[in-house]
Amino acid sequence: MSGPVKEHREAAPRSVTVGIVTASSSRYARSLQGEAVADESGDAVEEVLRRAGHAVRRYGVVDDDVRMIRRTLYKALEEGCDAFVVIGGTGVTSRDVTVEALRPLFDKELPGFGEVFRAESYRRIGGAAMLSRATAGVVRGMVVFAFPGSPDGARLAAEIVAGELPHLVHLARR
Repeated sequence: MSGPVKEHREAAPRSVTVGIVTASSSRYARSLQGEAVADESGDAVEEVLRRAGHAVRRYGVVDDDVRMIRRTLYKALEEGCDAFVVIGGTGVTSRDVTVEALRPLFDKELPGFGEVFRAESYRRIGGAAMLSRATAGVVRGMVVFAFPGSPDGARLAAEIVAGELPHLVHLARR
């Protein structure tokens, strides 16, 4: 590899700090009742990102609610996260509002992430890949992703972005 991509990668940090939140009405309701809530998808994303050398901050589980998702994103931004991942809410049901919460905030949209994710998903699961609205963008210099809620989908999304995150963060902050 040569040229601008190589130069950008060399100038990029080796690791970044990533905030993770899971949007799930059912898990959020259980957490309000004091139940311990497993977050298999969040655990999978954290594992992939840590293995790639990134620092991870978990923001727990929020309701499928536009304001809650946005509040958590702004908190991560204030705390200096370089990237932010919302897991869940990328489907087509009326409760799936993650894309609606994030997209209006994007200074720049990164449609390539969703395209690559759906292409790789199609190779693995076939036509159901078209049901995902996974997307990404930049909000005030922080790279923001909407990952699917299933553990396999969330892990795949994390694997796709983990190696490119430092380069992406470097460019988003220019």
